Amino acid sequence: MSTEVLNGSVLVLNKLWQITDICSVKRALCLLYLRHAEVVVKEGGSFYTFGFEDWKDFSEDFSKGDDLISTITFKLKIPRVIILLLYDKLPPREVKFTRKNIYKRDNNTCQYCGRKLRSEQLNLDHVLPLSRGGKNTWDNVVCSCIRCNLRKGNKTLSEAGMSLIRRPKKPSWKTFVKHSFPEFMKQKDWKEFLDFAYWNIELEEDKD
Repeated sequence: MSTEVLNGSVLVLNKLWQITDICSVKRALCLLYLRHAEVVVKEGGSFYTFGFEDWKDFSEDFSKGDDLISTITFKLKIPRVIILLLYDKLPPREVKFTRKNIYKRDNNTCQYCGRKLRSEQLNLDHVLPLSRGGKNTWDNVVCSCIRCNLRKGNKTLSEAGMSLIRRPKKPSWKTFVKHSFPEFMKQKDWKEFLDFAYWNIELEEDKD
């Protein structure tokens, strides 16, 4: 059994079928064995859950493949999605105001010249400078390349003769979480749960 297989990613749902995390295959199998979680599979438009013993039986129908783990006495199909049986906390609904998240919101793109760069080639700029009454908020801070940042300096947009390619605002939690899990775009099994968990489960109304 290769370490690479055990370090693979598994989507984790809470008992309310909401996406809460991504864990390793090794961690998922431990949770399954300890009866803290069950494997979730979609077949024919319906979702089914399997405990450890049931998952062992289910895995017997697969004779070979890259997604099988073999032990001395049995084999297990690698789970792609698990649901926690006791954990019912909601995932965070608030996007934290951090440098990393501003870069993520702006897609590592300078909001003045439109160039997409590596994080170390970028900086943050206050659209309305702090010294001119600007605030340290989502709608006043943008991702900026160093060249544009130096050009703008302590000026307003009109004074610097510059403009924004997009008006900054606080990112939507639902949209932002998709970008936080780029694996969603590659894992067909996961996309099913992104659609199901976020659009079909009733959530608390946003207060802002």
